[in-house]
Amino acid sequence: MPLDPRTPVVVGVAQVTDRVADPTVARTALELMVDACRSAAVDAGRPRAAADVDVVGVVGGLWSHPDPGRRVADALGADSATTLLTGLSGTSPQRLLDHLAVRIAAGEVEAALMVGGEAFRSRRRARRLGVTARRDVDTSLSPAEHFGGPLVMATPHEESRGLVEPGGFYPVVETAIRHARGETVEAHRRRVGALWSRFNAVAVDNPHAAVRTPMDADAITAPSDGNRMVAAPYTKAMMANNSVDQAGATLVMSAGRAAALGVPRDRWVFPWVGTAADDPPSPSVRMHLHRSPGVRASGRRAVEASGIDLDGFEHLDLYACFPSSVQVCGTELGLDVDAETRPLTANGGLTFAGAPHSNSVGQSLAALVGRLRDAPGTALLYANGGYLGKHAFGVYATQPPTGSYRSVDCATDVADEPTRTPDPDYAGPAVVDGYTVRHDRDGRPANALVASLSPDGARVWGGTEDRATLDALLADDLVGRACELDPAGLLAI
Repeated sequence: MPLDPRTPVVVGVAQVTDRVADPTVARTALELMVDACRSAAVDAGRPRAAADVDVVGVVGGLWSHPDPGRRVADALGADSATTLLTGLSGTSPQRLLDHLAVRIAAGEVEAALMVGGEAFRSRRRARRLGVTARRDVDTSLSPAEHFGGPLVMATPHEESRGLVEPGGFYPVVETAIRHARGETVEAHRRRVGALWSRFNAVAVDNPHAAVRTPMDADAITAPSDGNRMVAAPYTKAMMANNSVDQAGATLVMSAGRAAALGVPRDRWVFPWVGTAADDPPSPSVRMHLHRSPGVRASGRRAVEASGIDLDGFEHLDLYACFPSSVQVCGTELGLDVDAETRPLTANGGLTFAGAPHSNSVGQSLAALVGRLRDAPGTALLYANGGYLGKHAFGVYATQPPTGSYRSVDCATDVADEPTRTPDPDYAGPAVVDGYTVRHDRDGRPANALVASLSPDGARVWGGTEDRATLDALLADDLVGRACELDPAGLLAI
């Protein structure tokens, strides 16, 4: 059967990484993104293709550019390109690529660039050295067309109780996983350390990785001078790492355009399927901390739409901001991540490879395309955003799909999932549902963030700074133990 000329195909990918010592001369995020787009066109074997795209979609970042896509397009000479700008979410690259593939398959556009980048490492160094990093923000531009809704991660009440960052939430999920598996603290440490060491091994061979030092399970999980405990059970070597000057770009076009440009066939990688689903943005509303109906629905639909059994994918890339997100994804897919022999990441994950904030999946997609070119077959990619609240999957292959590109919104699949009714002002007896002990920069226990369940099943957040309680939380698995919450959320066990 002849290939439909509207079939979307990824023809070029690129990652750009800087490690400049002097932050006053370091490239900006915008400059890195322009370089990545040009490099993606070079990767396709057609350097001039970057100037002939219809859309430049930018993954939102920690900068204040109102329309970075316009700046990138102008630098590339793509004067007629329209622009898009996503919100801040780890799902943004996969959902944006899915959107672009849908538009190409519909014949609305012929070629598009997706790009994201940050210069967070240089900005951080500049603050530490007391110097000024270069800036190139043009606030006179009108805001770009926004793609995707806002990222809501927690309610004001949850934030007031200490749920203010992913580095606090994901270790809470980890203790819920540990309890559900019936593991001791030590057995859990060994298992998760072994899992994370496999991500490290991939990063060691990745020239773009932020951390390429080989680390075994003990080096990852045991606190040390260079690897302090941050939020138990997570050390620094188990936390997401956005301290990079990095960008990644993907050039996607119709098969007809790729053929007309003479893009070599060994550059082509086909998007087959894109799926998406959300869990309730408030973790208090979810039935279980260590499960995700959104992952289950979007992952199942991606596998079904591909027509491939899960074991049939040659390549996997599971979003790896923290170990708990990989484990939840594996559980919902029916994949034993501890026994899986295939690499679970194409680049090493967010801890070791690092990533420019929301464009983590943009970087891993570039690496995944490279793996597919080297070892042809099929790949399954998972993206996660917020507090394990937004989910997206993509299926990619070196052969075209048997039908047209498929985009599946799985919202109806999770609409009837059971939820909890919030009772934010609850005080009284409860049961611990998950927790973490946060440490100061000297590695000393500072405070606990604890999710608990009231007798009526409402999830209520609280904490404590009591040292004896912190030591008890660190020494044993206290999920399932009785506790007491006062009206301000102060916890006693």
